[in-house]
Amino acid sequence: MTTYKEIFGKYVKNYSSDPTADAEGQVWYNTTSGTFKTETLTLAAWASGGNMATARFSLAGCGTQTAGLGFGGEIPGSVATTATEEYDGSVWAGGGSLGTARYRLAGAGTQTAGLSFGGVTTVITNVTQEYDGSTWSPGGNMATARRQLAGAGTQTAGLAFGGFVPPSSAATEEYDGSTWSPGGNLGTAGNRLAGAGTQTAGLAFGGVGRTSSTEEYDGSAWTAGGNLGTARQGLGGAGTQTAGLAFGGEPPITGATELYNGTSWTTTTSMGTARYLMGSAGIQTAGLAFGGLTGPAIVANTEEFTGATLTTKTITTS
Repeated sequence: MTTYKEIFGKYVKNYSSDPTADAEGQVWYNTTSGTFKTETLTLAAWASGGNMATARFSLAGCGTQTAGLGFGGEIPGSVATTATEEYDGSVWAGGGSLGTARYRLAGAGTQTAGLSFGGVTTVITNVTQEYDGSTWSPGGNMATARRQLAGAGTQTAGLAFGGFVPPSSAATEEYDGSTWSPGGNLGTAGNRLAGAGTQTAGLAFGGVGRTSSTEEYDGSAWTAGGNLGTARQGLGGAGTQTAGLAFGGEPPITGATELYNGTSWTTTTSMGTARYLMGSAGIQTAGLAFGGLTGPAIVANTEEFTGATLTTKTITTS
């Protein structure tokens, strides 16, 4: 009988319990179950989620793929909306309206502890509001009123950076749950950029005037990171400083998706609907994109990103 060693040149290791998955095609023998097992790779993919009730663009988002929050934005006629919607992983439901209708704003936090800041009413604003899962209430105003900025962090440890004042801004501000204070400036000013991470480990990428740039924040200063493979503005972002997710943007309008490992970006599967100025939330392996522009069309559709995963499977003869 031909052995695995004779075919592949390696012995199969024996384990009493399955080892941690670390490589596609890894094979071992589980002595407890008396079976051969292997690791199979499921590729990363975008899948359709439930549509928002209000189609819009230049909105903000926060939370996770199964507990997302979308708020504000622009509807036809350059009108700012107060609409807030909550996502449960399959459908959107109405939440409490923003106290101040805004678009081109930024967000941070979670579905039950959200933070909205900046944007446009009829003028550029520094308004901040906090969400408790049902109602928005006033927070401390930003020092610099701006639109098309990016955000990261939580409701009690938020981070705001970049934006359009005018002109494009490099300013960073840190929120402690009641007041904003100055942080270190971005190395390159820009607007329509994306953000991810936390107040002490933030990530800024893309944007007008910095379309391929990535910068990392340590709580006091920004330093250059690896450039995006696809230069763009108006993109979405999610994840952390060492596990970031970038998707969508323009020009041209794209669905390109990239993963950041703390050093460099790598390309993965593209979105089903190319778009820009959408809302975003989630983590690198479970991202969420909603709303936005596909060109002339304002959309309400949602997409969910699932990262590549290794799965343990039993080897059978069938």
